[in-house]
Amino acid sequence: MHRIVTFVAGTLLGGGVIYAVNRPTGKQAVQPAQSAQPVQPAQSAQPVQPGKRAPGDTSEFLRYGYPGPVSDFIVRSRYAASYNRALRNPNWVAEHLTRENLQGTADRADSEFHEDPDIPSSFRALLKDYYRSGYDRGHMCPAADAKKDTQAMNETFFLTNIAPQVGKGFNRNYWASLETFVRDLTKSFDDVYCISGPLYLPQKEGDKWMVRYEVIGNPPNVAVPTHFFKVILAKRKNESGFAIGAFALPNKEIDNSVPLTNFSFPLEYVEKAAGLKFFDQVERKAGVVAPLCSKIQCTLDHDAWKKKRQQK
Repeated sequence: MHRIVTFVAGTLLGGGVIYAVNRPTGKQAVQPAQSAQPVQPAQSAQPVQPGKRAPGDTSEFLRYGYPGPVSDFIVRSRYAASYNRALRNPNWVAEHLTRENLQGTADRADSEFHEDPDIPSSFRALLKDYYRSGYDRGHMCPAADAKKDTQAMNETFFLTNIAPQVGKGFNRNYWASLETFVRDLTKSFDDVYCISGPLYLPQKEGDKWMVRYEVIGNPPNVAVPTHFFKVILAKRKNESGFAIGAFALPNKEIDNSVPLTNFSFPLEYVEKAAGLKFFDQVERKAGVVAPLCSKIQCTLDHDAWKKKRQQK
């Protein structure tokens, strides 16, 4: 219980920065897929007679435009995403994984990172923001989930699918192992739905709680999340119920000896921290949903990438 309470308070393993450089490489250009669609405000009520304004009528206040916020909604070959224009990071990126759609031969070595032309220029994350920032460009939908074809692979390198991550010990290690864990769930389940994204959690300083995060770029442009989440919904075709797991990890170096279950939390706590609602079409009651880690062993294989390299 104490562990859950501290998460809600935002002290999940604290901060910490391990510097790593991930520079542009000048590989094959990528073509934009389906355009990002700004979420439009609800249509205002029809004008009424002076002195008799209808409840919810905004025509007086927003006569010259709706200021936002606007969350750009993006649909690509292998994921859907919501982009935050203020933080220049995705709000979330959603995937559907199966044994079949993970197949393919596309190679990430043929792709390069790109700014997303579907986002207005004043709100884009820029390649130069990451240059010598000390952070990796961390995928929310992993490149390894998009081996279907070159276009699908390229789309994972849009900066709308990217957020600044600590490199050594996190993006290149623990987070990468978590991505492999999610892919491997397709060996036990027929359908796996995964939503990933950043968190900006408070830490206690003296007797106050403060939210502090770095902003990279010159001028400062892209927020550096304090934590990242992955929430998972998994289903077997021969079973009526679902398995749900929610993980939140600090954006810092994590030793491989730390169990994944240390970062497992009730879905509701991650929702509260993110300000999001996950899988709300699934009824959350006994017999319909079960904890993911009660269905399978929630452990990470940190040597998986070495094994795959040896098999090639």
